Amino acid sequence: MSFRKDFAWGVATASYQIEGATYEDGKGLSVWDEFTHINGKILDNSTGDVACDHYHRYKEDVKLMAELGIKAYRFSICWPRIIPDGIGEVNQKGLDFYNSLIDELLKYGIEPYVTLYHWDLPYELHKKGGWLNSESVDWFEYYTSVFAKHFGDRVKNFITFNEPQVFINHGYSIGVHAPGYKVGNKELLQMCHNVLLAHGKAVRVLRNAIEGVNIGFVAASSPGIPVSDDDIEAAREKYFDCGKNHFIFADSFWFDPVVFGKYPEKVLKENADIFPEIADGDMEIISTPIDFIGLNIYSGHLVEKGENGGYRVVHPPVGNARTAVYWYVTPDALYWGSKFHNERYNLPVYITENGMSAHDVVSLDGKVHDPNRIDYLNRYLLGLKKAADEGVDVRGYFQWSLMDNFEWAQGYDERFGAVYVDFATQERIIKDSGYWYKEIIESNGEKL
Repeated sequence: MSFRKDFAWGVATASYQIEGATYEDGKGLSVWDEFTHINGKILDNSTGDVACDHYHRYKEDVKLMAELGIKAYRFSICWPRIIPDGIGEVNQKGLDFYNSLIDELLKYGIEPYVTLYHWDLPYELHKKGGWLNSESVDWFEYYTSVFAKHFGDRVKNFITFNEPQVFINHGYSIGVHAPGYKVGNKELLQMCHNVLLAHGKAVRVLRNAIEGVNIGFVAASSPGIPVSDDDIEAAREKYFDCGKNHFIFADSFWFDPVVFGKYPEKVLKENADIFPEIADGDMEIISTPIDFIGLNIYSGHLVEKGENGGYRVVHPPVGNARTAVYWYVTPDALYWGSKFHNERYNLPVYITENGMSAHDVVSLDGKVHDPNRIDYLNRYLLGLKKAADEGVDVRGYFQWSLMDNFEWAQGYDERFGAVYVDFATQERIIKDSGYWYKEIIESNGEKL
């Protein structure tokens, strides 16, 4: 068997990680533009000022996608590139760039999947309090309306937010991402509620403006993986558990409000003294129907049932494979992640990110040989195929990433791409794994 005939085989990127052109053509600054210029914040002291220079090389990059047989491209919009101050005046040159990119994709038959927010909060809005300011809901609604007005005739697939767990936790709790703050749970919960409201408002804008629109919400997800068949319920419990000190990375904290219109009871009870006020109508806005769930899955947690019920997280065996960024290789993660989510929420699932950081080099023959990445992708995709074969409604898979890029706090030390980038010359080289992925796409997964 194979995946559904209309399966979206794709690759993914994010604006700050690839575009560059930070100070060109009327673009405003984002929190990442400021954060990366603070000494010591990025591992290799680099910035995304140039990154992959995609702003100037997008035609070359789209042509590479076409060469790889890519069917769908998930990319994000730089909010301050099209609205420099976050609200107010629109930057025509920013609109022109995305207009040209979308047209180029469609010329090659590549379906655009647009992520509205992949972390580049306009710096001018950050100065007004960012996501802690309740007005952020209206800011995002306006931004969404601008994009829908100009591109809704050609873009039908949208993701409102990418990994709110990460940009809130890493940016405002542990401070390793922009803007580098460390605040308490009361402020974090308020930001989470504002982001969910902004999501709901954006869904309504898109639904009203674009006929046949397909809208999703994306989480950074680490599935519970049962050690044995006896541990399936324990793994499910671990996956969706949500309490006082582990709410941000709990999938149920985000998807229960979006799908069911309510926060998990446990998190409400355990945070009753600091939970933000939920106004009349808030949950109705947040739960405006979406069309799919997007999961960014790289690794999962091995789980056993506890001696007295509940669950217990088990450390992987000594010597368990890891990627170059030291994430555990757990090939069953896509199977259990898509299965558990489809069962709980009864919505189609896209794997919106999955991939491997490896120590890639250009070999003496001028090629980039990455057999470890091929093995990783093959194992994970076999798990996803198993889920699809069992009836899980899986609609697409987006490999992270199209090309090596600026990997946030890690700078350029980590390489995830199907395409190798020499950051000194901007030369692109398709890796062996890129050609392997092309064969998988051509066979619709039958060659796995």
